[in-house]
Amino acid sequence: MNWISEVVRPKIKTLFKRETPENLWIKCPDTGQMVFHKEVEGNHWVIPGSEHHLKMSAQARLKMMFDEGTWIDVPLPEVAPDPLKFRDEKRYVDRLKEARTKTGMADAFKIGFGRVGGIPMTLAVQEFGFMAGSLGMAAGEAFIRGAETALDKRTPYVLFSASGGARMQEGILSLMQMPRTTVALRRLNAAKLPYIVVLTNPTTGGVTASYAMLGDVHLAEPGALICFAGPRVIEQTIREKLPDGFQRAEYLREHGMVDQVVHRHALKETVARLCGLLMNMGPDAARAAAPAQAPAAQPEPA
Repeated sequence: MNWISEVVRPKIKTLFKRETPENLWIKCPDTGQMVFHKEVEGNHWVIPGSEHHLKMSAQARLKMMFDEGTWIDVPLPEVAPDPLKFRDEKRYVDRLKEARTKTGMADAFKIGFGRVGGIPMTLAVQEFGFMAGSLGMAAGEAFIRGAETALDKRTPYVLFSASGGARMQEGILSLMQMPRTTVALRRLNAAKLPYIVVLTNPTTGGVTASYAMLGDVHLAEPGALICFAGPRVIEQTIREKLPDGFQRAEYLREHGMVDQVVHRHALKETVARLCGLLMNMGPDAARAAAPAQAPAAQPEPA
């Protein structure tokens, strides 16, 4: 009866074998609800039902914001890859290679120029997947290039922040980006061009202590953690229990640090309306934004 075990069983197993993707389901961090990956992706990475806002890639963010999902990628300056020859458990250059392979980006920023609700706009988006969106020399140069693009094209400058703070592997060179980005924003302000910040989860550390808190208007996504030092660090320092929701977007709006908490589906319309008003483009231009649509096919840079 060897033919049964050697021929029939393997063929039956092959016939009924089904490949199941590892990322077929996504578990909601709030409710534990299991949702189809494609359903969440089509909903701009917001969990249906609980409305929990998941992290969103820089590419998906630009596609969601720009009209018809198309824009011009702004070329970013190159910097020395490892100025301090830093090494901990791994060499810094190896960490950079891993992050570039994982995200397909040169560093933690992506800058795009296009139209949002019919209004020309320059958008800067931080990619949290690239070393936690940390601020180093390349990220600082990218942010400044975005501000220069807005100055050159006379457009509003909109930042989507998502960062764990300054990049320790670049030491003082990372911290120097804080005043450099502040100077770039002073030039934008002198030119009377709007700078709008959309704070996403999480925005912390040196990014919060610099360009993420210098906007003319501060918007935030629901539930976003926005702080310098995290709640656990503060509790350990002061040895007291913090209020519920401390340092979350809603708490900061109630205490005046954030102007408005905006659902991701309404961000495009809200940003376009604000930019139209701040650029004094009149009520027609300010109302030009259409409701956000679900992500379409992969955009071709214009």
